[in-house]
Amino acid sequence: MTSEDLLNTLEDLGDEEFDKFKWFLQQGDILRGRPVIRKSRLETSKRLETVDLMTQTYELRGALEVTKVVLERINRNDLLQSFSVSSPTTEVHINGGKTSKKKGDDEDGGKTSKKKGDDEDGGKTSKKKGDDEDGGKTSKKKGDDNDGGKTTKKKDDDDNGGKTSKKKADDEDGGKTSKKKGDDEDGGKTSKKKDDDDSDGKTSKEKVDDEDGGKTTQKKGDDGSVGKAKKKKGLFSSKTQAPTSDTDDMVVPVPEPHPITFYQQMLQSNFQDKFLGAEEEWAKDTQHLADIYTELYITARSGAHFHTQHEVRTLEKAWKPAEAEKSIQPTDMFEHPSGESKPIKTVMTNGIAGIGKTFLVQKFVLDWAEKRSNQDVHLIFPFTFRQLNPLKGEKFSLAELIHECIPETVGIPQDALNYIFTDVQSSGITNYDKSKFKLLFVFDGLDESRLHLDLHSEDIRSVDVTKATETDVLLRKLINGKLLCSARIWITTRPAAANQIPQEFINSITEVRGFTEPRKEEFFRKRFKDEEQANRIVSHIKTSRSLLIMCNIPVFCWITATVLEDVLKTREGGELPRTLTEMYAEFLVFQIDHTKEKYGPEKSIQYIKSLAKLAFEQLEKGNLIFYEKDLRESGIDFVSARGGVSTQIFKEEQGRKGKDKMFSFVHLSVQDFLAAFYVKMSLINSNKNVMPLPPLSLKNLRLLLSKTSLKKIHRISIDRTLKSPNGSLDLFLRFLLGLSLQTNQEKLQNLLIKTDNNPLANQKTAQYIKKKLSESLSPERSINLFHCLNELNDSSLVEEIQQSLRSGRLSTEKLSLAQWSALVFILLSSEEDLDVFDLKKYSVFASEDAFLRLLPITKEASKVLLSACNLSKRSCSALSSVLSSQPSSLRELDLSNNDLQDSGVKLLSIGLGSPSCRLEKLNLSGCMISGKGCTSLATALRANPYHLSELDLSYNHPGDTATKLLSAGVEHQHWKLKTLRLEHGGEQRMKPGLKKYFCELTLDTNTANRNLKLSDNNRKVTAMSTQQPYAQHAERFNICLQLLCKHGVTGRCYWEVEWKGVVDIAVSYRGIRRRGDSVDCKFGCNRQSWSLMCSDVDRYSVWHNNTGKDISSSSFSSVSNRAGVYVDWPAGTLSFYRICSGSKTLLHTFHTTFTEPLYPGFGFCTLSFGSSVFLSSL
Repeated sequence: MTSEDLLNTLEDLGDEEFDKFKWFLQQGDILRGRPVIRKSRLETSKRLETVDLMTQTYELRGALEVTKVVLERINRNDLLQSFSVSSPTTEVHINGGKTSKKKGDDEDGGKTSKKKGDDEDGGKTSKKKGDDEDGGKTSKKKGDDNDGGKTTKKKDDDDNGGKTSKKKADDEDGGKTSKKKGDDEDGGKTSKKKDDDDSDGKTSKEKVDDEDGGKTTQKKGDDGSVGKAKKKKGLFSSKTQAPTSDTDDMVVPVPEPHPITFYQQMLQSNFQDKFLGAEEEWAKDTQHLADIYTELYITARSGAHFHTQHEVRTLEKAWKPAEAEKSIQPTDMFEHPSGESKPIKTVMTNGIAGIGKTFLVQKFVLDWAEKRSNQDVHLIFPFTFRQLNPLKGEKFSLAELIHECIPETVGIPQDALNYIFTDVQSSGITNYDKSKFKLLFVFDGLDESRLHLDLHSEDIRSVDVTKATETDVLLRKLINGKLLCSARIWITTRPAAANQIPQEFINSITEVRGFTEPRKEEFFRKRFKDEEQANRIVSHIKTSRSLLIMCNIPVFCWITATVLEDVLKTREGGELPRTLTEMYAEFLVFQIDHTKEKYGPEKSIQYIKSLAKLAFEQLEKGNLIFYEKDLRESGIDFVSARGGVSTQIFKEEQGRKGKDKMFSFVHLSVQDFLAAFYVKMSLINSNKNVMPLPPLSLKNLRLLLSKTSLKKIHRISIDRTLKSPNGSLDLFLRFLLGLSLQTNQEKLQNLLIKTDNNPLANQKTAQYIKKKLSESLSPERSINLFHCLNELNDSSLVEEIQQSLRSGRLSTEKLSLAQWSALVFILLSSEEDLDVFDLKKYSVFASEDAFLRLLPITKEASKVLLSACNLSKRSCSALSSVLSSQPSSLRELDLSNNDLQDSGVKLLSIGLGSPSCRLEKLNLSGCMISGKGCTSLATALRANPYHLSELDLSYNHPGDTATKLLSAGVEHQHWKLKTLRLEHGGEQRMKPGLKKYFCELTLDTNTANRNLKLSDNNRKVTAMSTQQPYAQHAERFNICLQLLCKHGVTGRCYWEVEWKGVVDIAVSYRGIRRRGDSVDCKFGCNRQSWSLMCSDVDRYSVWHNNTGKDISSSSFSSVSNRAGVYVDWPAGTLSFYRICSGSKTLLHTFHTTFTEPLYPGFGFCTLSFGSSVFLSSL
């Protein structure tokens, strides 16, 4: 039969019969151990959708068998007359309860081919001695009643879940029981031997039948085959179920023999019940998790090098996944990031609070339970550290611990679990793929662990998995691979706690980044079905950068949706919240309004105040989980807490079988907001400072002696936050300052006896923050302080820098530290593409200080351009940290023309050799690197040879030894390096600055105008009123007072000249026109030449293609008559410098693409006789 036949059968049912049919699909007691289909999925399903649900849940074979059972229950036996169930190996005809066929049976005329001695007359099966053949029906097993397809239970049968308790030797596959010889045949029914037909009309298999996945191994004599594995689609078979080679091995023999898939399917069914629905908190509207699940962005990488990023900084990152970063699906958590077939034992998933780690675990388990993925896993045991914490110091066997913490596993007897664990432990197999029983242990929330997990502790005790052992020890042994070494481990954690697990015990790191921009929009459109309303909400969120950033966190998306839905519904035309404090204040108002409806105003207000006190006191202690005693200390009635008051902000955690009641806020940000509100409420209502005072010191003495005030509390809070590890108080501070605004206090007026409008105190707080921004703070600290200013409605500092950026008048040389911080904040929080970072874009006179101030920007870029930026080894150390960070986005780095020397390159090589480094192109041309520095590079590439494909070391002095080392790497099969540039090397390249490119020029007398006189061995040219006796030559300038040098430049070349009067210092293509005085002849007046015009009054202008630009000389403190010219022909740059007392000042750089060699040249105005140019030597 096909799905279409099943659909036709359902269409023959009346509406009432169809409703009954769907009702029976929800009743586990009549499905004989098969999974039920939840009411929420069947309630609105029509016949076609019901067929899809059945085939998805049971597969076609199982769906047909379930249909047969249900049709019998609703007394539609007439539909059974033509109903048949078939598979590639087995065909069952259900016709008045008559016999089923095996593959190989004679199907001609509907007769069944029998074994020797069977009666084939009429298609009925000849029974063995003692069998009841009345009516051609197959006699049932002990206690079964064939009449009407119903089963009569014995007195001692266990009806729990619809399953019948059998004897030890019973075969429970598919709900059928194979009886031993001599079973009670009361009622005229004959007991069957091992090979008799089962209760559904099928012939029972030999003892060696393999029930895993429905495959049957038959002994000699079955259907004439010898030792062949017959594939049979069983009720619980899965398309993705991994095949097994030895069917006997997959049976768990105690306490009763069952295949491992029996327990797998039981656990899957139970997990479906647990994870299938997700509740929209207040409305208690249970929905299918798949319907509301919005895809999270998850990245993966091999290795275990954690970068514990500041959590606020993680959110602040412009959403820009690195090019080489691999995005993965939840189902692929144990796939190797590189795509290799290497087995992975332990995965650690990292992500900030509320980013979706627990939801990801639930989705993974549900996908497994619904047989969508990972069907190679036999059993999954999902623990949370919140469950495990109260068990610290207590002793359990592993099976007992699983039953204690995971109620869905209680149907798997401890004897069965002990057998499985003992088998895995004794096998000694460490490869998951080769393990007979494939197990996955999940430990969610490592950051909340209070257990002793020192995996390096000297604990040499061996653990008997079946004996009681301390919980801490069991977890340590599981994670370090000493216990069940082939089992997979999945740990989730916040970044700060990631390093609790040493790197050697982790095979793969994944990171949950939350929602991407499209997924944020998808979330709100799923929540709001009204398109116009959804459009308004999405547009509003995009206008507020702080809200948009926070919406990376799924929980914040939910809070935002709750607030905006309520505001739009209750306040027509009302302004929507734009800051975090405004959003959370509205959220708290929403909670108060709803609790008022149930508990009355007075009790509701008191409850919120008590929650605020709890939030602050537990935040001070660093607690995220609270117990009954904590609630009592904060004045919260335990019964009320359990009764569902404010369930959107405060919830009860699943405890230890109801013994340990645990509570938490739905998200850390909710606790931070309530804690900040408690501080503000205590000040306004009681004039009390609840913030801990700083330690006594001369610096703090004045603050400590001052009276309690808003300004004092703000200063204490700012100082504490700047010292807090990993930004743990960042959001708290933002909320505290935001609650200082009268508009936010008015929203919460039911909780405050008055509003405290003090704009002067807020102004002083803003000034104090700006003062702090002038100190040397980390980028993360600075960014949060700018958010604090935003909460105070003070954007003056940011607007000042933004205005300078827009006008193009930003001079980074004059920026204060606070302004530098503002620039970094603006760049990081803007939507500008930061993929390419060019320091000269932000700092005309590029310097090392400017680079170090803007270092956070380089962490966002994949291409960083720092050529000729006066960098030293200090910058190399900073760049090394960027290269070794996780994740590292940097793919191309240009450090050419910086005097890094060997010491700097050695520091850079540390980052280059890091496993985290993914750099592909590195330009170190002209960096004063000798053989020592090149050897450091070779060592780094041996450690990490997999990514760098281009290395430019031209214009250095590597020497023979280092050259051989690096050249050998190009030929090495494991090195990615394909392009190595070592040309133009030599000892001269070890000179500092542009001197390494110095070249001697020779004037070409054949090009000199006759009014130009050459002297000093042709190193000086002077404009004369009298002509010189030069021979006639085709390349001579006949009118323009100009000349060229003999040799053209195609590489890097630098020269200096001393000048007097008014002169042009130029470069030109050889083909510049020589006859006449048109623009085609004059330097700087055509496409073939570029010129710097200099005059004795220290005035400069640059010219190309008859377009000039004056160079301001206002900053020059002294007169100079020396100029330098630097050509980097391959890079397409031409730079002119003013030189005074040995110091160079860049006047201008042309950027173009040179197509021919450039010839240095010099020119003079027609009447500037006496002007001269002298070619200098270094």
